Amino acid sequence: MKALVVITGRGLGGDAVIAYNVISALEEKGIQCELALDESAPGILFKKKGYSWHKISIPQAGGHAATKLTSIKAAFRMLTATFKVRKLINKLDVDFVVGIIGGGAIVASVGAKLSRKPCACLCCTPLDMKVSPRLNHCIILPEYYLFRENNLPDNLSKAYYPLSDDVNSGNGAIALENLKKISLFDENKKTILFSSGSSLFKGMIETATNFSNFTDDYNLLLVGHPMHDEYMDLIDQNKIIYLGFIDWLKHLYDFIDLAVLTDDGVMVEEVTACEIPIVTVTKIKWGRYHNIAGIFEGAILESSIEDANETILKAFENYDSLKSNSNKYSKELLATRDELAEKIIDICGK
Repeated sequence: MKALVVITGRGLGGDAVIAYNVISALEEKGIQCELALDESAPGILFKKKGYSWHKISIPQAGGHAATKLTSIKAAFRMLTATFKVRKLINKLDVDFVVGIIGGGAIVASVGAKLSRKPCACLCCTPLDMKVSPRLNHCIILPEYYLFRENNLPDNLSKAYYPLSDDVNSGNGAIALENLKKISLFDENKKTILFSSGSSLFKGMIETATNFSNFTDDYNLLLVGHPMHDEYMDLIDQNKIIYLGFIDWLKHLYDFIDLAVLTDDGVMVEEVTACEIPIVTVTKIKWGRYHNIAGIFEGAILESSIEDANETILKAFENYDSLKSNSNKYSKELLATRDELAEKIIDICGK
């Protein structure tokens, strides 16, 4: 069987990671996967993994940050996008189509419908959930409020994010050796990771900065590429170890004592699967709130930027309890990748 996987975004961060994990899981089950990204996407993650892709138009309205204006602009681009994806589906003669979040899900849904091919989409934004369920089965990811519902219509189901099968196989000794090369690092201190994902948002820099001014009892690591170049000027590298993008993140997961993250995205699940206590800082990304702490109850403490210092200390005070509760979710999270691939095949094989 052959599938076309239509992927939103630039092929760099969270959406690309989700897509790659879905693709690799499908391939392990004998499905040949063709990839489609927007023509402007650099696709760096897929390039590193040895994949090529087809260039089509995949409009983006901004996901959870979409406005009426960006949604209208994306809708106008959708007409061109629909013809391009339909043409590609027919050219490749795929058996089914998979859409990955936002514009990728919408383009996949419409193109598959026009080509009369089965389709399954991973959805988590208001816009993709407004369009895709009208056309095909959709799998809801944790950021969307319906994930918390027990009873869903027949055309909706839900799943955690698919994680890399080696996410919990890191070696903390490798991370330690890398960190020891940095003069600011003190191996006698506990280590906290601050991150808002592949893109570093201003609010996470503020959170790390506030804590660095509050106490110097911890190693503070900051990971991600700043959303704007001028954000680099906000990082006090005399107090905070800025790592940028690193290819040894799974080793870091095996070394750190605590993670301070935004309340969204794949990284929260990765860290939980590695049984590391988490503090999520809310409303950093465009003011949005997902209540991820409510999904992983007992494994995460939630905080505003203003209260993060006290919440981080509280996390260490309740460390054993947080770690024990994260252990409850780890096995299920690690099994999601394989189960999600089976679900997609089952949906599209009907």
